[in-house]
Amino acid sequence: MKKENKSVIIWLLSGCVLLFLMVVVGGITRLTNSGLSMTDWHLVTDTFPPMTEAKWQAAFDEYKKFPEYQKINIHNDFQLADYKFIYFWEWFHRFIGRIIGLVFFVPFVYFLAKKKLDTPTIKKCIVLLAMGGFQGFLGWFMVRSGLIDNPDVSHFRLSLHLTFAFITFAYTLWVALDLIYPERNINKILPLRTIARYALVALLIQIIYGGFVAGLNAGLIHNHWPLMSDGEFIHESVFIEQSSLVKNLIEGKSGVQFVHRTFAYVVVAAILFLFFKSKKYTLTRTQSNGINTLVVFVFIQFLLGVFTLLYSVPLALGLIHQIMAFFLLSAMTFTLHRLSK
Repeated sequence: MKKENKSVIIWLLSGCVLLFLMVVVGGITRLTNSGLSMTDWHLVTDTFPPMTEAKWQAAFDEYKKFPEYQKINIHNDFQLADYKFIYFWEWFHRFIGRIIGLVFFVPFVYFLAKKKLDTPTIKKCIVLLAMGGFQGFLGWFMVRSGLIDNPDVSHFRLSLHLTFAFITFAYTLWVALDLIYPERNINKILPLRTIARYALVALLIQIIYGGFVAGLNAGLIHNHWPLMSDGEFIHESVFIEQSSLVKNLIEGKSGVQFVHRTFAYVVVAAILFLFFKSKKYTLTRTQSNGINTLVVFVFIQFLLGVFTLLYSVPLALGLIHQIMAFFLLSAMTFTLHRLSK
């Protein structure tokens, strides 16, 4: 790591921490059904929550016009105090998004003016800024889907929003790693790099389906393991929920859960294959540490997934499961970087 890059690295890693925090709060927002509490998007005026009881009541009255209240919460004795709780988590989620925008943009302009960024890093940072802006759009695109007729967001849009947040984090970490480890072609092992790339693709598919499961509340059914029910590895509902098998596997609760719980074995197998294949090569310390960490993390994540399912997605387990996915992607990004550069 070059000394002149230290401040830039701290900046990028700070962005990683904030992105991690935003995903955690996003998970809480989803698990507490808070995502539809703010029914509009204003870049400036929503920066802080209502400051008076009259403004709170006005916001609550606006919320009452939308499907989530009219079709669900109106029957649950839902009061202003309940609304303040769900409003907080959605507001906090958006507030962190604003902070991330400032943390990325203002230091970027400063580093640019001070000529602390080389041309490749400038290009990567511009991509990061574009990704951040697009992520904000995806957030509102997701929320919008739950404000029309169906009092829930589209699971496709939720998964897109979640997965793109993971990808943005991974790319931010990759840019930071480029500066932390500026050397090139040091012990680059092409066979292991290829395996790691396939493992990354498998992990991203699993994250996408994790978003589907969250969006459809598919973790609340078939709360058995390793079978979906007594004596059945594949529950019959996997085939009959929707009009076709493809729709069953991307729109049906049983089908989506089946893919997510079964594809976990593929992710574990891919990482174990990388681990055992790596024993044939002489690795650097960082390469070995990365692969070993991957193995530990993937088994922790697998067990968390099992217990989250068995206990019907309690808030704490659901959140820890999502956090562990973040750690697993971090380890995967680090390992792939060390095998590539």
